[in-house]
Amino acid sequence: MTTETNHTQPPRPEYPRPQFMRKAWLSLNGEWEFGFDDGDVGEQERWYEADGSASFPRKINVPFAFQSKLSGIGDPSFHDVVWYRRSFHIPDNWKGKTILLHFGAVDYLAKVWVNGQLAAVHEGGHTPFQADITRFLVEGSNTLVVRAEDFSRDVTLPRGKQYWLEKSASIFYTRTTGIWQSVWLEPLSAVHLRKTVVTPDIDRNEIRIRTFVEGLKAADDIKLQVTVAYGNEVVAEDQYSIRSGEQLRTIGLGDFTDHGLGRLWSPEHPNLYDLELRLVCGGEVVDEVASYFGMRKVSIEDGKLCLNNRPYYQRLVLDQGYFPEGILTAPSDDALRRDVELTKEMGFNGVRKHQKTEDPRFLYWCDRLGLLVWSEAANAYDYSEEYVRRFTKEWQEIIERDYNHPCIVTWVPLNESWGIPNVRMDSRQQQHGLAMYHLTKSLDDTRPVVYNDGWEHMTTDLVTIHDYESRQEVLEKRYKSVQSAVEAMPANRSIFVGGASYQGQPILVSEFGGIAFKKSEWEGWGYSGADSEEDFLIRLKAVVDPMLTSPVVQGYCYTQLTDVEQEINGLLTYDRRPKAPLAKIRGIMTGTLTEPLSPEPDMRTESQQADPEMAR
Repeated sequence: MTTETNHTQPPRPEYPRPQFMRKAWLSLNGEWEFGFDDGDVGEQERWYEADGSASFPRKINVPFAFQSKLSGIGDPSFHDVVWYRRSFHIPDNWKGKTILLHFGAVDYLAKVWVNGQLAAVHEGGHTPFQADITRFLVEGSNTLVVRAEDFSRDVTLPRGKQYWLEKSASIFYTRTTGIWQSVWLEPLSAVHLRKTVVTPDIDRNEIRIRTFVEGLKAADDIKLQVTVAYGNEVVAEDQYSIRSGEQLRTIGLGDFTDHGLGRLWSPEHPNLYDLELRLVCGGEVVDEVASYFGMRKVSIEDGKLCLNNRPYYQRLVLDQGYFPEGILTAPSDDALRRDVELTKEMGFNGVRKHQKTEDPRFLYWCDRLGLLVWSEAANAYDYSEEYVRRFTKEWQEIIERDYNHPCIVTWVPLNESWGIPNVRMDSRQQQHGLAMYHLTKSLDDTRPVVYNDGWEHMTTDLVTIHDYESRQEVLEKRYKSVQSAVEAMPANRSIFVGGASYQGQPILVSEFGGIAFKKSEWEGWGYSGADSEEDFLIRLKAVVDPMLTSPVVQGYCYTQLTDVEQEINGLLTYDRRPKAPLAKIRGIMTGTLTEPLSPEPDMRTESQQADPEMAR
């Protein structure tokens, strides 16, 4: 990594985009000037001017949002317009290069100026954007200014769990405004790779690779060199001419016996291939990118959910990706890795990433360590035409960013009718859900897509049900047959709407449990409660056993991995301390616990369904 003179090591110093890595880059994380603009006068008063005449009275630690402690500010109150400013120098050995400025995510509407010139505008709080800033640069010190605007009270904004009231409550949490993922620069040749899309085909033992090249001219003699390695062994090499901005190539991976089943990716065996891409112009290498991929297949065969052509039971945990001091931003790369490790230690083989598009570094660790991911968008809470425009754009950007990650096995555009609260009766909202399903399939036909996770499905690849019933005998009866499962109405919601009906899809209970057990300083809320560690484990086993023994349920997602602020129904506390021994939790989650749990509590008065107005 290139470092800037007179700057200390920035927070989150690791390369932010591990699936598309270049050697030369410059982190812009660290201390920036910062100011609130509650009167929204900054643009009129030209705070973006390069002379620095505008006063930004605070300091902020990027990439942490001002609401978080790690930002150095820690103010959770409403400030919907904020400004950032910092200076930077371009390293001498970058001169003559095209300079790209990257933002991992800015919530929600961002405008970016370099030396007083508008360089980028981006809408969407969870997706990256970049700008070619070469023409705006000057010798010596350059000034970068960012204006970020949030819409904290707008319930039609794709916001996930960020509350539209000032103080968090129930299942809604502290907001994130402004920069919350890494900012960095990289130097490129005029002709360079913009992105690659890699699709594995385990049945043919090959990959399809689509390359997108920027700056290509008709007269250019451009070739792409591709090297695929497994461990220290090169298993495929290819070189071909690039004749258009987008090009498709199929590359075989050699002998199936040597490079087949033993090298497939799964949570149990997270095998990854290294991919090196070199763009050659006139015999000179002008761009080099390091990437990776996993050979794995997700499919539905005869009603069975399969991984690598074999039925695979998915044991997921709901993971909201919040951190006590960073809110949506993990304090470190180690914290992201540790969440993956703890999830696996408790016996889960996957996570449903809930109402958040996670940092690419988290997905990297899921790829590397072996953890399935259901990728779920941050939804709005209510419907409008403006919501449809915003959400459709952002969801396409999410799929584009994350398509190559082998860990992602399911796309979930909508959750529990958020954004489409009247989908049962409103044909426009039904059509929006169908549009999102078919849009997703048009962009990626290799993964299952869930129409509306939890209930009120129409066309869907998986039938997913949210059910916070706590009585074991009720759950056993409910999930003893397909008919009883799809006719159930958890939270008083129908499983299907709009004339749709069950068509043989795999059934998964994708939210359940939610047992509140206070083992931290946070005051709490949950779906049902335990008053001791033993009671917690007994109640946990009572809801998990019916999932494991059901003849129709092909996977589950337990609520939830950690406590989040006032919501204390995690298996871990907010600061990631286990509420019970990890080995016991693992035994329950996998159905391998041999140690008896006693005494059996009387749970008849403890059953509660999730309030449909407050359910996830």
